[in-house]
Amino acid sequence: MENMRSIWKGSIAFGLVNVPVKVYTATEDHDIRFHQVHAVDGGRIKYDRVCSVCGKSVQFADIDKAYESPDGDRVILTDEDFSKLPAAEKHEIPVLQFVPVEQIDPILYEKSYYLEPDSSTPKAYVLLAKTLEDVNRVALVHFTLRQKTRLAALRVLDGVLLLQTLLWPDEVRSVEFESLDGVAAPKKQELAMAETLVDTMSDDFDPSLYTDEYQIELKRLLDEAIANGSSKVTRAPEETAPEMDAEVVDLVAALQRSLEASGGKASKSATPAAEQNPAKATSKAAAKKTTKKAAKKAPAKQARKGA
Repeated sequence: MENMRSIWKGSIAFGLVNVPVKVYTATEDHDIRFHQVHAVDGGRIKYDRVCSVCGKSVQFADIDKAYESPDGDRVILTDEDFSKLPAAEKHEIPVLQFVPVEQIDPILYEKSYYLEPDSSTPKAYVLLAKTLEDVNRVALVHFTLRQKTRLAALRVLDGVLLLQTLLWPDEVRSVEFESLDGVAAPKKQELAMAETLVDTMSDDFDPSLYTDEYQIELKRLLDEAIANGSSKVTRAPEETAPEMDAEVVDLVAALQRSLEASGGKASKSATPAAEQNPAKATSKAAAKKTTKKAAKKAPAKQARKGA
């Protein structure tokens, strides 16, 4: 998938059928993020892991996890302890059973992932997707990501398998509000008027009709501040053209002076060309220098031979 990176690779175990897949995060957060800065000088705020006992900074590698019971008892566990715990197969998504879509309350849905076929012949992928569409059921599966096993619902969206992790039943709070106790039931006339109002406001769901006005106005506020040069804006340092190596610059200047001293006149385009490609100019100068040295040595050798 373009501009998306898979976060997991494995396969769906559908009975004796194996469906290789890649997993991609299906949603993204477009909220504008802010850094915390010092109000006085704008410096970034940094956080340090400090031990409450010795007062020293602690590296992440030296940190273990501790559990405190309601009675105040503390248990410290290491990575070795966690490795002993049972976990589902990390690279397999086993199908547990198929259930009607309407039996899963939306409150249980947590995070969504797209599944792409990871096979040169995705026949098994298409078979599973088409079967789920035809029976109008979702597959309950186990999905292990980042050493955490979740219950998940596998369904089809526009021909693509979509996996949605589910909360465990005990993660959904039960609720009872005393303020609702003993409240009289609505009257027939009240219900009729409310239902009429609902009818006048009813339509098919079109998510494109709704926008996040807060984020739009926040982005406009930030863009205007930058465009107007507000005192709240700190300009990023301007990028400067890469400077030529000092030795190369000196060499180009020396070559130019040498040409002038020898009576040669450099063309108007010679200097700019050297500045644009100092390496090329250097190599040419070196070649000329070598040629001159060779020319000087040749007569000297002939003189010695004659002697």
